[in-house]
Amino acid sequence: MNPFPKADELTRRQFVSNAARAYLGVHLFPMLGGTLASAAPTETAKGGTAKNVIYLYMSGGMSHVDTFDPKPKKKDIMGKTEAIPSKVDDVLVGHYLPKTAAVMDNVCVINSMNSTQGAHEQGAYIMHTSYQMRGTIKHPSLGAWVMKLGGRIHPELPGFVAIDSSPELTGGGFLGAKFAAAPIGSPTDGLQDSTRSGGVSAEDFERRLSLADRMNREFHGKYANADVKAYEELYREAIALMNSKDLKAFDLGQESAATRELYGPGRFAQGCLLARRLVENGVRFVEVQLGGWDTHYDNFAGVAGRCKEFDQAYAALITDLAKSGRLKDTLVVVATEFGRSPEIQADHKDGRDHHPGAFSCLLAGGGIKGGIKHGVTDASGSKVKDGIVTVQDFNATIAHALALPYDTIVMSPSMRPFKLADKGAPVTSLFA
Repeated sequence: MNPFPKADELTRRQFVSNAARAYLGVHLFPMLGGTLASAAPTETAKGGTAKNVIYLYMSGGMSHVDTFDPKPKKKDIMGKTEAIPSKVDDVLVGHYLPKTAAVMDNVCVINSMNSTQGAHEQGAYIMHTSYQMRGTIKHPSLGAWVMKLGGRIHPELPGFVAIDSSPELTGGGFLGAKFAAAPIGSPTDGLQDSTRSGGVSAEDFERRLSLADRMNREFHGKYANADVKAYEELYREAIALMNSKDLKAFDLGQESAATRELYGPGRFAQGCLLARRLVENGVRFVEVQLGGWDTHYDNFAGVAGRCKEFDQAYAALITDLAKSGRLKDTLVVVATEFGRSPEIQADHKDGRDHHPGAFSCLLAGGGIKGGIKHGVTDASGSKVKDGIVTVQDFNATIAHALALPYDTIVMSPSMRPFKLADKGAPVTSLFA
């Protein structure tokens, strides 16, 4: 018998959260969205050297021609943007990215990305899941797939953490809540509600845990239900996390003032610093989001503002990882749902429209060759001319960097077969 016959996932999570507050004096709801249970690793495939992923998502559609695919001889395309040289002879970037230009010898620019989805919600969804949105199923996010196929590294810390990201894009989908991201709002606040309430003594806390254990045993004796069992596992691992000595990984106060200044003061910048701390402590997949790239109006002011925060933080992250020797173990991804139109819309204060036909993404570390470009767009940046990379190919390449079997078939509860990257294949030429 299912005690939650009509309840959805959120309702069940809220039930467990409320029970935790009532009986234990702790708040576990943020934890219950997290991947607090490990997946048994499957057979690995030969690939890159990455153990972790830092996935930087540029929400809104980053303009490729103003950032990583500039067309210096096309003033009608470039508008106010100028192309500047980088540390790599044949790689140019927009002039808003001077610090990023200095680390491009560590970066692979994919200028031939192509998506079938030109609306924000649908474009972000397929980028995160490899599948088009369907009303009948919720697909797992890329981080959830990585957890399912590779398992987590640290026995107590979440394996998948999302900083300033939408839970709609970082969920476990049909894999279940245990593979979803543990959400973090402000990176400076760390993992919220992960400590015992000050009003509950250690003795009372242990007494309440014992009471909850007895209630759980009685409940499971009456209701043998897989969902309830899964949430019991989440609950127990949340308790283990609360007692972990490695919770300090979420505390940016452990970093020096000089390091925090290196990354910059903004929310995204501090999110990148937190991501670096988390992968160092065994969190396998961390997503950090930077929004505001939807530049329909006044594109050049919008791009300048977004790049100002991205530029310093991204360059600091790559430099920091390279200096510590962890870049070979960490794949740093820069992704977005689509590019912006090469045509400048004068009636929209020089804005740019959505453009899924061609756009740019970045890969660095994890066995990826640095200082290269892959793919070519036409003279205007409108169409992919050579080396097309679909969203599914891109996600398969991320899995390949982690040496994960991207072509493993997983059956959904409705017994339909799915793979991490659908029909995508990795771009193996990007690997050293």
